[in-house]
Amino acid sequence: MDVSLPISGMTCAACAGRIEKVIGRLEGVSAEVNLATETANVSLADGKAVPDVIAAIRKAGYDVKPAQTQLALQGMTCAACAARIEKVLNRLPGVSASVNFATETALVEQPAGLYPTEALIQAVRKAGYDAHEIKADTDPHPAGNGASFWQWLAPALLTAPLLWEMLAMTAGWHALMVPRLWQMGLATLVQFGFGWRFYRSAWHTIKGGGANMDVLVALGTSVAWLFSVVVVLQGHTDLPVYFEASAVVITLVCLGKWLEARARHKASQAMGELLQLQPRDARVERDGQLLEVPVDQVKAGEIVIVRHGDAIPVDGEVISGEAVVDESMLTGESVPVAKSAGAQVFAATRNHDGMLRIRATGVGQQTQLAEIVRLVAAAQGSKAPIQRLADQIAAVFVPVVLLIALGTFLVTWWLSGFTPAMLNAVAVLVIACPCALGLATPSAVMVGVGRGAHLGLLFRNAAALEHAAHLDTLVLDKTGTLTEGKPGVRSVHVLAGQLDENTLLQWAASLEAGSEHPLARALLSEAAQRQLALLPVTGFAVTAGQGVTATLPDGTTLRVGRVDWAGDTDATIPPARQDETLIGIGRDQQLLGVVALADTVRQTSSAAVAALQAQGIDVIMLTGDNQSTAQWVAQATGIKTVHAEVLPAGKADVIRALAASNKHVAMVGDGVNDAPALALAEVSFAMGAGSNVAIEAADVTLMRNDLMAVSHAVALARATLRKIRQNLFFAFIYNTLGIPLAMFGLLNPAIAGAAMALSSVSVVSNALLLRRWQAPRSSQQ
Repeated sequence: MDVSLPISGMTCAACAGRIEKVIGRLEGVSAEVNLATETANVSLADGKAVPDVIAAIRKAGYDVKPAQTQLALQGMTCAACAARIEKVLNRLPGVSASVNFATETALVEQPAGLYPTEALIQAVRKAGYDAHEIKADTDPHPAGNGASFWQWLAPALLTAPLLWEMLAMTAGWHALMVPRLWQMGLATLVQFGFGWRFYRSAWHTIKGGGANMDVLVALGTSVAWLFSVVVVLQGHTDLPVYFEASAVVITLVCLGKWLEARARHKASQAMGELLQLQPRDARVERDGQLLEVPVDQVKAGEIVIVRHGDAIPVDGEVISGEAVVDESMLTGESVPVAKSAGAQVFAATRNHDGMLRIRATGVGQQTQLAEIVRLVAAAQGSKAPIQRLADQIAAVFVPVVLLIALGTFLVTWWLSGFTPAMLNAVAVLVIACPCALGLATPSAVMVGVGRGAHLGLLFRNAAALEHAAHLDTLVLDKTGTLTEGKPGVRSVHVLAGQLDENTLLQWAASLEAGSEHPLARALLSEAAQRQLALLPVTGFAVTAGQGVTATLPDGTTLRVGRVDWAGDTDATIPPARQDETLIGIGRDQQLLGVVALADTVRQTSSAAVAALQAQGIDVIMLTGDNQSTAQWVAQATGIKTVHAEVLPAGKADVIRALAASNKHVAMVGDGVNDAPALALAEVSFAMGAGSNVAIEAADVTLMRNDLMAVSHAVALARATLRKIRQNLFFAFIYNTLGIPLAMFGLLNPAIAGAAMALSSVSVVSNALLLRRWQAPRSSQQ
């Protein structure tokens, strides 16, 4: 067998040679390692396992890159099925799998190249279910529940005469009763025609070594049907028959499954709706002609024309034209945004007015829409920590119920006779379905994450959603979070040397050209306005939290950054105003000058801080800026606790200290220097317009640069957690009350079937109420 393993950690040819040597020591294994492609092509003799090779690679100090595969599952009927599939997949060495019953998906993580997708699918099939791989940007479970509708309507029509029989007998209308042979015929059609799916599923599950809801339904209805058949065939007219019980249970379970499937489809519509937002065609300039081509054929760098009223097909940069674009599907912000040359536009947003010529920068899988779809899919398929208890119960639920039913049958037979024992045991088997328990958490997570995506709140996973609901302390960066993040140069002061303002600014902007910090962008913008050409620099280096160093073409080495770091502060520095930040330019420990920059506080920051504080959250500012500027912003926004002049490592220390005091700490930031603190926080938020590093480190991405979105994300997380708790309460109460009632003969099997069918529907319907959730309005808005 030949496999290709992607290797991480190699830095030179010696690394590749060492890996080849280590793998070659394994008996029956040989390898060729390619440093350029960072892969190891491994040949294994029969009986040799890939995990042994991976273990050898890791022992040598390298690693095999992980890979994720998402599978759409078929055949699951309850939480026990999900637990069974998860257990089977996790038995594969090196595999970590998580199965989500609500989304009917499995997320499988393994070292890349360890198992082909077909091997994972075969493992699922051996457990009695089926699966197929979910490709990128496809809906794993497209709409189409028509077959399920007929699967419950047809048995309902056959069951109707049996219900009439039951009603006629109750009312004493013996002349209108259905003959028993007819009852047997109708019930048999329902039992083995439309109920055959339960037998098939139960057999596959038992053969795979598990037990699920279908085992309970098949066993319970079979007992009632078989007892009634024996009574009819032996001519015992003095004994009752229970054909209506078995037929009604199967019909109601089919109805419940149809209703549940509809509810779950509505709950998962967020994915389908996102996929439908991007237009299928694009107008592209090629060879002097305007052609309409499928959007998946557009290449990066091509010029795309977007007319009035059209949806934008790709991510890109406007090169000409002006328009007003509705970006609400990405940001949740209803106010359209004006776009002109130089502006960024995104796929699936809509041009409301004007025409744009766009140079495509992101197409296909590289668009922001595609990334949102991936994030939503991953988050909806993940598990919240609160689900652990439900998973543990579901794993042993069916075997325990079978024992309870057996005990009920034996005790009741001894006390009251065979017929009551049979009915009570059937009722226990039918009422005890773990579906509601399995759907309680994932259905609420699925709807909550989908609702958040429509509002521009992207949760990385279910754990982030749950942690956001618990947070009590929020740490904020200043620049770009509380402020607009677009500071401008207010003044330039020359302090030493025969320099003028423009030369000093030219030097500073030339060094900052390699930085993405908002203050760097302010220097570059001012230099462009003054038409100052940027000088090429060498030896560019960043000192975290301090500034940048580089050498000019004439050999002059400069520092640009914090005043006390850039040079000797003996020079007389003009006092900065409260809202100003000073940037120093130094050479050979001499401070040559300073640039005063000023940012403006966002209009919504004060209202956002007040809203967060009203939610019981302590808001803290954490910034590397000077104390005076930080205090001015804090007073303007209502923040009481400020940590100023803090280096990136110091920011992480503040987060650690807060967490050590048993605080549930969240961090909001948008820059590279915020990434360490974001990674340490229990839950981290990144502004959508922030750096890629900050977004990558964050648990929640806010698609609009507005701190109020943090308040909305917390409110949505808390609303989702409330739904989860409500669902778990109803699921536990349902089984806690239902099973004892059935054991003591207080629950007819038909009623038990109806209750079981409606329990799952009620849980998902309760979760669906989150689709109506609206962000609370602040009193200051």
